[in-house]
Amino acid sequence: MTDQKSLLVIGGTSDIGRAAALRYARAGRRILLASRDPDAARRNADDIAARAGVQVDVFRLDLLEIDSFEAFTDGLPLLPDTVLCVAGELGEQQRAQSETAHAVRIIRSNFEGPALVLGVFAERFAARGAGTLIGVSSVAGDRGRGSNYVYGAAKAGFSAFLSGLRNRLAAQGVRVVTVKPGFVRTRMTAGMKLPPLLTAEPEEVGEAIFAADEARKGDVVYVRRVWRSVMGVIGLIPEPVFKRLRL
Repeated sequence: MTDQKSLLVIGGTSDIGRAAALRYARAGRRILLASRDPDAARRNADDIAARAGVQVDVFRLDLLEIDSFEAFTDGLPLLPDTVLCVAGELGEQQRAQSETAHAVRIIRSNFEGPALVLGVFAERFAARGAGTLIGVSSVAGDRGRGSNYVYGAAKAGFSAFLSGLRNRLAAQGVRVVTVKPGFVRTRMTAGMKLPPLLTAEPEEVGEAIFAADEARKGDVVYVRRVWRSVMGVIGLIPEPVFKRLRL
């Protein structure tokens, strides 16, 4: 179908990426999966294609290889209608405090790489006059906490980048959406004790992403709305009190 819409997922091996891709595929979208591990992405691609009956292509992209972004974008068989970036790395806060290289990897994986690759697509979309860019950020970026401030700072930077990009492209036919899932039951959070009220399933996040894209409304999406209230309250806590909470 020449008018078939398409989705590129950057982070095609992630649980959220797979769930979102499957949701779009079931709506008839052509799917492109990008990952630093194409073999793992191919397994997801084959599963999605079998379940939804759409074409799913796989491409290699490492967000730490910034110099490859232009060539990657130009090498795609088409310019997607929607680009979803779900790539990231939680890392270890304690290790990041003493190992600069680990802190750099967390920051580059969650902020620098995602922001710059979406920036490349932003220019293509602006020239076309249409397209949707969706970045999965985190509530961890809403306020720095001692337990994960390197990851949180990277996500805060990504959220600010998406906000600025949204403001710049608003009059050029390009949508920019920031998604903040909160806790999600994925491989990245395996073994963590998560509060049920605040914890989403990957499929729930995928549905929220698809709904925001289809409805063409909503700039910042908290997958579970309770997170907006929670982070609003946390943001109001005075700094002297916040320091004593040891969050």
